[in-house]
Amino acid sequence: MLLETLIDKATQNDAKTVAVAAAEDKEVIEAVLDALNRNLAHFLLFGDQEKIKSILQLKGIDANSENRLTIIHTASLAEAADSAVKAVSSKEAHVLMKGNLPTNIILKSVLNKEFGLRTGSVLSHTAVFEVPGFERFIIVTDAAMNIAPDLQLKVQIAKNAVALAKAIGIETPKIAPIAAVEEVNPAMQATLDAAALTMMNRRGQIKGCLIDGPLALDNAISTLAAEHKGIQSEVAGEADILLVPAIEVGNALYKSLIYFANAKVGAVISGAKAPIVLTSRADSAESKLYSLALALCSV
Repeated sequence: MLLETLIDKATQNDAKTVAVAAAEDKEVIEAVLDALNRNLAHFLLFGDQEKIKSILQLKGIDANSENRLTIIHTASLAEAADSAVKAVSSKEAHVLMKGNLPTNIILKSVLNKEFGLRTGSVLSHTAVFEVPGFERFIIVTDAAMNIAPDLQLKVQIAKNAVALAKAIGIETPKIAPIAAVEEVNPAMQATLDAAALTMMNRRGQIKGCLIDGPLALDNAISTLAAEHKGIQSEVAGEADILLVPAIEVGNALYKSLIYFANAKVGAVISGAKAPIVLTSRADSAESKLYSLALALCSV
């Protein structure tokens, strides 16, 4: 299993610490305990102390006897977010993880000018999928952060995805900027941006990867589809990274892979001082665990 290899890879690194904001959530605690069982990391759990201890007790864990867990009580969700972000910015922790709180609250802390995690780079969502029938990772970006990225933003999103791909062992990731057609059409901005990204890559403005587009989804991932269309490309049919033109495309693709294809996924926010595990509150404990492993591999 591809995503299991990320867990193996993460355990080979030196022990890291994860700061969890608003950890009082059953799925989050389940992922944390699974990570502890696999020796992935130590954890700082920020949130309602009594609720966190109660959930741990239901799982048969005595918080006082587990030295890899530290619970820090906070009086509100905003305080939990601020405290977790401060722990990462001060290097007490290496990874930030979102618990049971709205995304806007934790992002407000991440973007805080005094203690936040901004670097000047664009923050983008990068999801790594294990799709049945594929012997490689399929990476989708950006499905959750940037709504309608222009060319400049797409360059940064691509660079974030390349850095993550390299961290999980893809030496020269192949990027397919996705559009509805394979030809450049002045009426379709996605095709113009794709062509520009391709040329920027060929001229060395985007390094460490291969970019070719525009490509429709079928001929980005299927060599048979690319052959039928007569597309000759080092990327067509073999794309590692699918760079989507807008959040609606990414969101639909992300959920289609999970619900239609039974794919498994781990996802992080890239471009900050440290990886951010920003999974949905509806995501499974398994997905949260894979996201944790992905983040730890990219520290």
